[in-house]
Amino acid sequence: MPTSMSPRAWGVLFVLAGAIFLEGIDVAMLNVALPAIRADLGLSTGMLSGVVSAYVLGYGGFMLLGGRAADLLGRRRMFLFWLTVFLIFSGLGGFANDGWTLLTARFVTGVAAAFMTPAGLSLITGNFPEGPQRTKALGVYAGTASGGYVLGLVAGGLLASIGWRWVFFAPVILSAVILVAALLLLKETPVPERPPGGFDLAGAFSITGAMLLLVYGVVRLEQPGDGLALTLGVLAAGLALLIVFVLIERRARHPLVRLGILRSPSLVRANLGALLFLAAFAGFQFVVTLYLQEVRGWSSLQTGLAMLVISLDVILAPTLTPWLVNRFGNARVLFAGMVLAVLGYALFLPMGMDWTYAAMLPTMFLLGLAFSLAYGPLTMAATEGVAEPEHGLAGGLLYTSMQFGTALGLSAVTAVSVAALGDAGTPAAVLESQRLALLVPVAAVAAGALITAFGLRRRAAAPGDPQPVPDPDPDHDPDHDPDHDHDHDRSASRQPT
Repeated sequence: MPTSMSPRAWGVLFVLAGAIFLEGIDVAMLNVALPAIRADLGLSTGMLSGVVSAYVLGYGGFMLLGGRAADLLGRRRMFLFWLTVFLIFSGLGGFANDGWTLLTARFVTGVAAAFMTPAGLSLITGNFPEGPQRTKALGVYAGTASGGYVLGLVAGGLLASIGWRWVFFAPVILSAVILVAALLLLKETPVPERPPGGFDLAGAFSITGAMLLLVYGVVRLEQPGDGLALTLGVLAAGLALLIVFVLIERRARHPLVRLGILRSPSLVRANLGALLFLAAFAGFQFVVTLYLQEVRGWSSLQTGLAMLVISLDVILAPTLTPWLVNRFGNARVLFAGMVLAVLGYALFLPMGMDWTYAAMLPTMFLLGLAFSLAYGPLTMAATEGVAEPEHGLAGGLLYTSMQFGTALGLSAVTAVSVAALGDAGTPAAVLESQRLALLVPVAAVAAGALITAFGLRRRAAAPGDPQPVPDPDPDHDPDHDPDHDHDHDRSASRQPT
Protein backbone atom coordinates (compact mmCIF):
# COMPACT_ATOMS: atom_id res chain seq x y z
CA MET A 1 0.00 0.00 0.00
CA PRO A 2 1.56 3.38 -0.97
CA THR A 3 2.32 5.66 1.97
CA SER A 4 2.92 8.87 0.00
CA MET A 5 0.03 11.09 -1.07
CA SER A 6 -0.51 12.75 -4.43
CA PRO A 7 -0.77 16.55 -4.78
CA ARG A 8 -4.53 16.22 -5.29
CA ALA A 9 -4.82 14.12 -2.10
CA TRP A 10 -2.98 16.83 -0.19
CA GLY A 11 -5.37 19.38 -1.68
CA VAL A 12 -8.39 17.37 -0.49
CA LEU A 13 -6.83 17.03 2.95
CA PHE A 14 -6.15 20.75 3.26
CA VAL A 15 -9.74 21.56 2.25
CA LEU A 16 -11.21 19.24 4.90
CA ALA A 17 -8.66 20.25 7.53
CA GLY A 18 -9.40 23.87 6.70
CA ALA A 19 -13.08 23.32 7.47
CA ILE A 20 -12.41 21.85 10.91
CA PHE A 21 -9.89 24.64 11.54
CA LEU A 22 -12.63 27.11 10.61
CA GLU A 23 -15.00 25.56 13.15
CA GLY A 24 -12.40 25.74 15.94
CA ILE A 25 -11.20 29.27 15.26
CA ASP A 26 -14.79 30.53 14.95
CA VAL A 27 -15.69 29.39 18.47
CA ALA A 28 -12.47 30.64 20.07
CA MET A 29 -12.60 34.08 18.47
CA LEU A 30 -16.15 34.66 19.69
CA ASN A 31 -15.23 33.73 23.28
CA VAL A 32 -12.48 36.35 23.35
CA ALA A 33 -14.72 39.05 21.81
CA LEU A 34 -17.66 38.65 24.25
CA PRO A 35 -16.78 41.67 26.45
CA ALA A 36 -16.59 43.94 23.39
CA ILE A 37 -19.92 42.61 22.07
CA ARG A 38 -21.60 43.22 25.42
CA ALA A 39 -20.27 46.79 25.58
CA ASP A 40 -21.41 47.65 22.03
CA LEU A 41 -24.85 46.01 22.01
CA GLY A 42 -25.66 46.43 25.69
CA LEU A 43 -26.45 42.75 26.21
CA SER A 44 -27.45 41.36 29.57
CA THR A 45 -25.38 38.59 31.14
CA GLY A 46 -28.14 36.10 30.32
CA MET A 47 -28.25 37.11 26.65
CA LEU A 48 -24.44 37.07 26.42
CA SER A 49 -24.22 33.54 27.81
CA GLY A 50 -27.10 32.62 25.50
CA VAL A 51 -25.03 33.64 22.48
CA VAL A 52 -22.41 31.07 23.51
CA SER A 53 -24.96 28.42 24.50
CA ALA A 54 -26.94 28.81 21.24
CA TYR A 55 -24.00 27.49 19.22
CA VAL A 56 -23.51 24.54 21.60
CA LEU A 57 -27.25 23.76 21.41
CA GLY A 58 -27.26 23.74 17.62
CA TYR A 59 -24.02 21.77 17.37
CA GLY A 60 -24.75 19.16 20.04
CA GLY A 61 -28.44 18.87 19.23
CA PHE A 62 -28.09 18.07 15.54
CA MET A 63 -24.76 16.23 15.43
CA LEU A 64 -26.09 12.66 15.34
CA LEU A 65 -28.63 13.61 12.67
CA GLY A 66 -25.84 15.32 10.74
CA GLY A 67 -23.63 12.25 10.87
CA ARG A 68 -26.32 9.92 9.57
CA ALA A 69 -27.43 12.43 6.92
CA ALA A 70 -23.88 12.42 5.56
CA ASP A 71 -23.99 8.62 5.24
CA LEU A 72 -27.40 8.52 3.55
CA LEU A 73 -27.59 11.73 1.53
CA GLY A 74 -23.99 12.10 0.36
CA ARG A 75 -20.97 13.40 2.24
CA ARG A 76 -19.78 15.90 -0.36
CA ARG A 77 -23.30 17.26 -0.83
CA MET A 78 -23.82 17.72 2.91
CA PHE A 79 -20.36 19.22 3.38
CA LEU A 80 -20.78 21.82 0.63
CA PHE A 81 -24.36 22.77 1.50
CA TRP A 82 -23.75 23.26 5.21
CA LEU A 83 -20.43 25.04 4.64
CA THR A 84 -22.46 27.55 2.62
CA VAL A 85 -24.98 27.89 5.47
CA PHE A 86 -22.09 28.38 7.89
CA LEU A 87 -20.72 31.17 5.69
CA ILE A 88 -24.06 32.98 5.39
CA PHE A 89 -25.00 32.94 9.07
CA SER A 90 -21.52 33.83 10.26
CA GLY A 91 -21.88 36.94 8.12
CA LEU A 92 -25.32 37.59 9.60
CA GLY A 93 -23.75 37.60 13.06
CA GLY A 94 -21.35 40.31 11.92
CA PHE A 95 -24.26 42.56 10.89
CA ALA A 96 -26.27 41.96 14.10
CA ASN A 97 -27.47 45.00 16.01
CA ASP A 98 -29.33 43.19 18.78
CA GLY A 99 -28.93 40.10 20.91
CA TRP A 100 -31.67 38.03 19.30
CA THR A 101 -30.20 38.35 15.81
CA LEU A 102 -26.82 37.31 17.17
CA LEU A 103 -28.35 34.40 19.09
CA THR A 104 -30.20 33.17 15.98
CA ALA A 105 -27.06 33.45 13.85
CA ARG A 106 -25.02 31.45 16.35
CA PHE A 107 -27.67 28.72 16.67
CA VAL A 108 -27.90 28.18 12.91
CA THR A 109 -24.10 28.32 12.62
CA GLY A 110 -23.94 25.55 15.23
CA VAL A 111 -26.46 23.48 13.28
CA ALA A 112 -24.39 23.97 10.13
CA ALA A 113 -21.26 22.80 11.95
CA ALA A 114 -23.20 19.74 13.22
CA PHE A 115 -23.85 18.62 9.63
CA MET A 116 -20.56 19.80 8.14
CA THR A 117 -18.14 18.28 10.68
CA PRO A 118 -19.13 14.57 10.51
CA ALA A 119 -19.39 14.86 6.72
CA GLY A 120 -15.81 16.17 6.67
CA LEU A 121 -14.52 13.36 8.89
CA SER A 122 -16.22 10.69 6.77
CA LEU A 123 -14.76 12.28 3.62
CA ILE A 124 -11.32 11.90 5.22
CA THR A 125 -11.85 8.20 5.91
CA GLY A 126 -13.45 7.73 2.49
CA ASN A 127 -10.65 9.43 0.53
CA PHE A 128 -7.67 7.90 2.35
CA PRO A 129 -7.25 4.11 2.59
CA GLU A 130 -6.86 2.52 6.00
CA GLY A 131 -3.23 2.32 7.07
CA PRO A 132 -0.39 4.87 7.03
CA GLN A 133 -2.17 7.26 4.64
CA ARG A 134 -5.31 7.50 6.77
CA THR A 135 -3.24 7.75 9.96
CA LYS A 136 -1.30 10.65 8.49
CA ALA A 137 -4.45 12.34 7.15
CA LEU A 138 -6.22 12.06 10.51
CA GLY A 139 -3.12 13.39 12.23
CA VAL A 140 -3.19 16.52 10.07
CA TYR A 141 -6.97 16.81 10.52
CA ALA A 142 -6.79 16.50 14.31
CA GLY A 143 -3.85 18.90 14.59
CA THR A 144 -5.62 21.64 12.67
CA ALA A 145 -8.83 21.05 14.65
CA SER A 146 -7.27 21.61 18.06
CA GLY A 147 -4.80 24.18 16.77
CA GLY A 148 -7.62 26.24 15.32
CA TYR A 149 -9.14 26.69 18.75
CA VAL A 150 -5.90 27.86 20.36
CA LEU A 151 -4.91 30.13 17.46
CA GLY A 152 -8.45 31.51 17.53
CA LEU A 153 -7.78 32.94 20.98
CA VAL A 154 -4.94 35.04 19.56
CA ALA A 155 -6.77 35.94 16.35
CA GLY A 156 -9.88 36.88 18.33
CA GLY A 157 -7.87 39.22 20.52
CA LEU A 158 -6.37 40.93 17.47
CA LEU A 159 -9.67 41.22 15.59
CA ALA A 160 -11.63 42.37 18.66
CA SER A 161 -9.13 45.20 19.08
CA ILE A 162 -10.04 46.35 15.54
CA GLY A 163 -13.79 45.72 15.89
CA TRP A 164 -15.75 42.74 17.20
CA ARG A 165 -17.68 42.37 13.94
CA TRP A 166 -14.49 41.14 12.27
CA VAL A 167 -14.69 38.09 14.50
CA PHE A 168 -17.68 37.09 12.33
CA PHE A 169 -16.49 38.48 8.99
CA ALA A 170 -13.09 36.73 9.08
CA PRO A 171 -14.69 33.22 9.06
CA VAL A 172 -16.82 34.34 6.07
CA ILE A 173 -13.68 35.04 4.06
CA LEU A 174 -12.07 31.75 5.12
CA SER A 175 -15.31 29.84 4.41
CA ALA A 176 -15.49 31.28 0.89
CA VAL A 177 -11.92 30.20 0.10
CA ILE A 178 -12.56 26.67 1.43
CA LEU A 179 -15.87 26.44 -0.47
CA VAL A 180 -14.27 27.31 -3.81
CA ALA A 181 -11.45 24.81 -3.24
CA ALA A 182 -13.94 22.12 -2.14
CA LEU A 183 -16.02 22.55 -5.29
CA LEU A 184 -12.90 21.96 -7.38
CA LEU A 185 -11.24 19.15 -5.42
CA LEU A 186 -13.82 17.08 -3.54
CA LYS A 187 -15.41 14.05 -5.13
CA GLU A 188 -18.31 12.15 -3.66
CA THR A 189 -17.45 8.92 -1.85
CA PRO A 190 -19.76 5.93 -2.44
CA VAL A 191 -23.14 6.41 -0.80
CA PRO A 192 -25.25 3.39 0.19
CA GLU A 193 -28.57 3.00 -1.57
CA ARG A 194 -31.39 4.87 0.15
CA PRO A 195 -33.51 2.45 2.20
CA PRO A 196 -36.87 1.73 0.55
CA GLY A 197 -38.70 2.56 3.77
CA GLY A 198 -37.49 6.17 3.68
CA PHE A 199 -35.67 8.24 6.23
CA ASP A 200 -36.20 7.44 9.92
CA LEU A 201 -38.06 10.66 10.72
CA ALA A 202 -39.32 9.48 14.12
CA GLY A 203 -35.78 8.63 15.16
CA ALA A 204 -34.45 11.91 13.76
CA PHE A 205 -36.97 14.05 15.65
CA SER A 206 -36.63 12.15 18.92
CA ILE A 207 -32.81 12.14 19.04
CA THR A 208 -32.58 15.79 18.00
CA GLY A 209 -35.08 16.77 20.70
CA ALA A 210 -33.27 14.65 23.28
CA MET A 211 -29.88 16.17 22.42
CA LEU A 212 -31.27 19.73 22.52
CA LEU A 213 -32.86 19.18 25.93
CA LEU A 214 -29.83 17.42 27.42
CA VAL A 215 -27.34 20.03 26.20
CA TYR A 216 -29.61 22.84 27.40
CA GLY A 217 -29.94 21.16 30.79
CA VAL A 218 -26.17 20.81 31.09
CA VAL A 219 -25.68 24.47 30.14
CA ARG A 220 -28.18 25.50 32.84
CA LEU A 221 -26.08 23.66 35.45
CA GLU A 222 -23.59 26.54 35.26
CA GLN A 223 -25.81 28.46 37.70
CA PRO A 224 -27.11 25.81 40.14
CA GLY A 225 -29.30 28.31 42.02
CA ASP A 226 -31.04 29.60 38.89
CA GLY A 227 -34.22 27.54 38.64
CA LEU A 228 -32.84 24.15 39.72
CA ALA A 229 -36.26 22.50 39.39
CA LEU A 230 -36.52 23.63 35.76
CA THR A 231 -32.98 22.40 35.06
CA LEU A 232 -33.76 18.96 36.50
CA GLY A 233 -37.03 18.89 34.56
CA VAL A 234 -35.24 19.66 31.29
CA LEU A 235 -32.66 16.93 31.93
CA ALA A 236 -35.40 14.43 32.85
CA ALA A 237 -37.32 15.27 29.67
CA GLY A 238 -34.15 14.83 27.63
CA LEU A 239 -33.48 11.41 29.17
CA ALA A 240 -37.10 10.36 28.62
CA LEU A 241 -36.89 11.37 24.95
CA LEU A 242 -33.59 9.49 24.65
CA ILE A 243 -35.33 6.34 25.92
CA VAL A 244 -38.09 6.91 23.35
CA PHE A 245 -35.40 7.18 20.66
CA VAL A 246 -33.83 3.87 21.70
CA LEU A 247 -37.24 2.15 21.60
CA ILE A 248 -37.90 3.60 18.13
CA GLU A 249 -34.51 2.46 16.83
CA ARG A 250 -34.97 -1.08 18.17
CA ARG A 251 -38.14 -1.43 16.09
CA ALA A 252 -37.25 0.63 13.01
CA ARG A 253 -36.57 -1.39 9.87
CA HIS A 254 -34.00 1.18 8.70
CA PRO A 255 -32.91 3.00 11.88
CA LEU A 256 -31.21 6.37 11.98
CA VAL A 257 -28.63 4.93 14.41
CA ARG A 258 -27.92 1.22 14.29
CA LEU A 259 -27.66 0.45 18.00
CA GLY A 260 -25.33 -2.45 17.28
CA ILE A 261 -22.56 0.06 16.51
CA LEU A 262 -22.32 0.70 20.26
CA ARG A 263 -21.09 -2.87 20.73
CA SER A 264 -17.65 -1.73 19.54
CA PRO A 265 -15.48 -1.39 22.68
CA SER A 266 -13.06 0.88 20.80
CA LEU A 267 -15.84 3.25 19.73
CA VAL A 268 -17.32 3.44 23.24
CA ARG A 269 -13.90 4.07 24.82
CA ALA A 270 -13.12 6.72 22.21
CA ASN A 271 -16.37 8.56 22.85
CA LEU A 272 -16.02 8.49 26.63
CA GLY A 273 -12.37 9.49 26.35
CA ALA A 274 -13.20 12.37 24.00
CA LEU A 275 -15.99 13.60 26.28
CA LEU A 276 -13.69 13.67 29.33
CA PHE A 277 -10.66 15.04 27.47
CA LEU A 278 -12.63 17.96 26.01
CA ALA A 279 -14.47 18.56 29.29
CA ALA A 280 -11.13 18.94 31.02
CA PHE A 281 -9.71 21.37 28.47
CA ALA A 282 -12.87 23.47 28.20
CA GLY A 283 -12.99 23.82 31.98
CA PHE A 284 -9.28 24.61 32.22
CA GLN A 285 -9.38 27.20 29.44
CA PHE A 286 -12.37 28.93 31.04
CA VAL A 287 -10.81 29.10 34.52
CA VAL A 288 -7.41 30.20 33.27
CA THR A 289 -8.96 32.92 31.09
CA LEU A 290 -10.75 34.33 34.14
CA TYR A 291 -7.59 33.99 36.24
CA LEU A 292 -5.41 35.85 33.76
CA GLN A 293 -7.90 38.60 32.90
CA GLU A 294 -9.84 39.16 36.13
CA VAL A 295 -7.26 38.27 38.79
CA ARG A 296 -4.04 39.21 37.01
CA GLY A 297 -5.42 42.00 34.79
CA TRP A 298 -4.05 40.65 31.48
CA SER A 299 -5.63 41.71 28.20
CA SER A 300 -7.48 39.28 25.90
CA LEU A 301 -4.52 39.36 23.49
CA GLN A 302 -2.04 38.58 26.27
CA THR A 303 -4.27 35.70 27.38
CA GLY A 304 -4.37 34.27 23.87
CA LEU A 305 -0.60 34.58 23.48
CA ALA A 306 -0.09 32.84 26.83
CA MET A 307 -1.97 29.80 25.51
CA LEU A 308 -0.32 29.86 22.10
CA VAL A 309 2.20 27.19 23.15
CA ILE A 310 -0.65 24.66 23.28
CA SER A 311 -0.96 25.02 19.50
CA LEU A 312 2.36 23.24 18.98
CA ASP A 313 0.16 20.21 18.23
CA VAL A 314 -0.45 21.83 14.82
CA ILE A 315 3.16 20.83 14.06
CA LEU A 316 3.44 17.61 16.06
CA ALA A 317 0.05 16.01 15.31
CA PRO A 318 0.68 15.51 11.55
CA THR A 319 4.37 14.64 11.95
CA LEU A 320 5.16 12.92 15.24
CA THR A 321 1.80 11.33 16.08
CA PRO A 322 1.37 9.20 12.90
CA TRP A 323 4.87 7.78 13.39
CA LEU A 324 4.15 6.97 17.03
CA VAL A 325 0.81 5.35 16.17
CA ASN A 326 2.40 3.17 13.49
CA ARG A 327 5.26 2.28 15.86
CA PHE A 328 3.50 1.75 19.20
CA GLY A 329 -0.21 1.48 18.38
CA ASN A 330 -3.13 3.85 18.78
CA ALA A 331 -4.07 2.87 22.35
CA ARG A 332 -0.61 3.45 23.82
CA VAL A 333 -0.23 6.85 22.16
CA LEU A 334 -3.69 7.92 23.32
CA PHE A 335 -2.97 6.81 26.88
CA ALA A 336 0.31 8.78 26.91
CA GLY A 337 -1.59 11.89 25.81
CA MET A 338 -4.12 11.46 28.62
CA VAL A 339 -1.40 11.02 31.24
CA LEU A 340 0.44 14.14 30.03
CA ALA A 341 -2.82 16.10 30.31
CA VAL A 342 -3.30 14.94 33.92
CA LEU A 343 0.22 16.11 34.75
CA GLY A 344 -0.26 19.43 32.93
CA TYR A 345 -3.48 20.35 34.74
CA ALA A 346 -2.07 19.24 38.12
CA LEU A 347 0.96 21.51 37.68
CA PHE A 348 -1.34 24.53 37.41
CA LEU A 349 -3.12 23.89 40.73
CA PRO A 350 -0.69 26.00 42.86
CA MET A 351 -1.35 29.14 40.75
CA GLY A 352 -0.86 32.34 42.73
CA MET A 353 -1.23 36.09 42.56
CA ASP A 354 2.38 36.63 41.54
CA TRP A 355 2.91 33.67 39.23
CA THR A 356 5.27 34.38 36.34
CA TYR A 357 4.61 33.06 32.87
CA ALA A 358 7.63 30.78 33.31
CA ALA A 359 5.65 29.00 36.05
CA MET A 360 2.70 28.53 33.68
CA LEU A 361 4.76 27.43 30.68
CA PRO A 362 5.25 23.74 31.67
CA THR A 363 1.44 23.28 31.76
CA MET A 364 0.97 24.92 28.35
CA PHE A 365 3.77 22.81 26.85
CA LEU A 366 2.46 19.56 28.32
CA LEU A 367 -1.06 20.33 27.05
CA GLY A 368 0.32 20.93 23.57
CA LEU A 369 1.96 17.49 23.72
CA ALA A 370 -1.23 15.97 25.17
CA PHE A 371 -3.36 17.30 22.31
CA SER A 372 -0.77 16.07 19.81
CA LEU A 373 -0.91 12.54 21.21
CA ALA A 374 -4.61 12.27 22.13
CA TYR A 375 -6.81 14.20 19.68
CA GLY A 376 -5.83 12.33 16.51
CA PRO A 377 -5.87 8.85 18.10
CA LEU A 378 -9.32 9.57 19.55
CA THR A 379 -10.54 10.32 16.02
CA MET A 380 -8.91 7.13 14.71
CA ALA A 381 -10.37 4.99 17.50
CA ALA A 382 -13.86 6.35 16.84
CA THR A 383 -13.95 4.76 13.37
CA GLU A 384 -11.82 1.68 14.11
CA GLY A 385 -13.69 -1.47 13.15
CA VAL A 386 -16.72 0.52 11.92
CA ALA A 387 -18.03 -0.32 8.45
CA GLU A 388 -17.32 2.34 5.83
CA PRO A 389 -21.00 3.26 5.24
CA GLU A 390 -21.29 4.19 8.93
CA HIS A 391 -18.26 6.47 9.26
CA GLY A 392 -20.49 9.55 9.19
CA LEU A 393 -22.51 8.12 12.07
CA ALA A 394 -19.31 7.31 13.98
CA GLY A 395 -18.11 10.87 13.40
CA GLY A 396 -21.44 12.21 14.61
CA LEU A 397 -21.17 10.18 17.81
CA LEU A 398 -17.61 11.40 18.40
CA TYR A 399 -18.37 15.08 17.94
CA THR A 400 -21.57 14.79 19.97
CA SER A 401 -19.43 13.44 22.81
CA MET A 402 -17.00 16.33 22.36
CA GLN A 403 -19.79 18.92 22.51
CA PHE A 404 -21.30 17.30 25.59
CA GLY A 405 -17.85 17.24 27.14
CA THR A 406 -17.29 20.92 26.38
CA ALA A 407 -20.67 21.92 27.84
CA LEU A 408 -20.22 19.66 30.87
CA GLY A 409 -16.70 20.90 31.57
CA LEU A 410 -17.77 24.54 31.47
CA SER A 411 -20.80 23.89 33.64
CA ALA A 412 -18.84 21.87 36.21
CA VAL A 413 -16.03 24.39 36.73
CA THR A 414 -18.54 27.26 36.85
CA ALA A 415 -20.70 25.49 39.42
CA VAL A 416 -17.70 24.61 41.61
CA SER A 417 -16.27 28.13 41.35
CA VAL A 418 -19.59 29.82 42.18
CA ALA A 419 -20.24 27.49 45.13
CA ALA A 420 -16.71 27.96 46.50
CA LEU A 421 -16.80 31.75 46.12
CA GLY A 422 -20.16 32.29 47.80
CA ASP A 423 -20.68 35.92 48.73
CA ALA A 424 -16.97 36.69 48.98
CA GLY A 425 -15.48 39.00 46.39
CA THR A 426 -11.88 39.54 47.40
CA PRO A 427 -9.11 38.64 44.92
CA ALA A 428 -7.83 36.00 47.34
CA ALA A 429 -11.27 34.37 47.55
CA VAL A 430 -11.67 34.44 43.77
CA LEU A 431 -8.26 32.83 43.35
CA GLU A 432 -9.08 30.10 45.86
CA SER A 433 -12.39 29.34 44.11
CA GLN A 434 -10.54 29.03 40.81
CA ARG A 435 -8.01 26.65 42.34
CA LEU A 436 -10.86 24.42 43.51
CA ALA A 437 -12.50 24.60 40.08
CA LEU A 438 -9.25 23.38 38.49
CA LEU A 439 -9.70 20.07 40.31
CA VAL A 440 -12.50 19.35 37.82
CA PRO A 441 -10.18 19.17 34.76
CA VAL A 442 -7.69 17.04 36.71
CA ALA A 443 -10.39 14.57 37.75
CA ALA A 444 -12.02 14.47 34.30
CA VAL A 445 -8.86 13.70 32.33
CA ALA A 446 -7.71 11.21 35.00
CA ALA A 447 -10.99 9.34 34.45
CA GLY A 448 -10.34 9.51 30.70
CA ALA A 449 -6.88 8.00 31.21
CA LEU A 450 -8.37 5.18 33.28
CA ILE A 451 -10.94 4.36 30.57
CA THR A 452 -8.24 4.49 27.89
CA ALA A 453 -6.08 2.10 29.91
CA PHE A 454 -8.62 -0.67 29.30
CA GLY A 455 -7.71 -0.47 25.62
CA LEU A 456 -4.08 -1.34 26.42
CA ARG A 457 -5.11 -4.91 27.13
CA ARG A 458 -5.55 -5.37 23.40
CA ARG A 459 -2.54 -4.63 21.23
CA ALA A 460 -3.45 -1.92 18.73
CA ALA A 461 -3.64 -3.36 15.22
CA ALA A 462 -0.54 -2.69 13.13
CA PRO A 463 -0.99 -1.62 9.48
CA GLY A 464 -0.58 -5.16 8.23
CA ASP A 465 -2.77 -6.85 10.80
CA PRO A 466 -6.16 -8.31 9.87
CA GLN A 467 -8.95 -5.78 10.25
CA PRO A 468 -12.36 -6.43 11.79
CA VAL A 469 -14.92 -7.74 9.36
CA PRO A 470 -17.63 -5.11 8.87
CA ASP A 471 -21.29 -5.93 9.03
CA PRO A 472 -22.28 -6.66 5.39
CA ASP A 473 -25.62 -5.00 6.04
CA PRO A 474 -25.03 -2.07 8.43
CA ASP A 475 -28.69 -1.10 8.40
CA HIS A 476 -29.67 -4.48 9.79
CA ASP A 477 -29.43 -5.18 13.48
CA PRO A 478 -31.15 -8.03 15.26
CA ASP A 479 -32.43 -5.61 17.88
CA HIS A 480 -34.61 -4.03 15.20
CA ASP A 481 -36.16 -7.19 13.76
CA PRO A 482 -39.21 -8.17 15.78
CA ASP A 483 -39.59 -11.45 13.87
CA HIS A 484 -36.07 -12.69 14.60
CA ASP A 485 -34.95 -14.95 17.41
CA HIS A 486 -33.04 -12.32 19.36
CA ASP A 487 -31.09 -14.58 21.67
CA HIS A 488 -29.79 -16.76 18.85
CA ASP A 489 -28.94 -13.78 16.63
CA ARG A 490 -27.10 -11.88 19.34
CA SER A 491 -24.96 -14.87 20.26
CA ALA A 492 -24.10 -15.43 16.61
CA SER A 493 -23.25 -11.82 15.81
CA ARG A 494 -21.39 -10.79 18.99
CA GLN A 495 -17.72 -10.09 18.30
CA PRO A 496 -15.09 -11.04 20.88
CA THR A 497 -13.53 -8.08 22.69
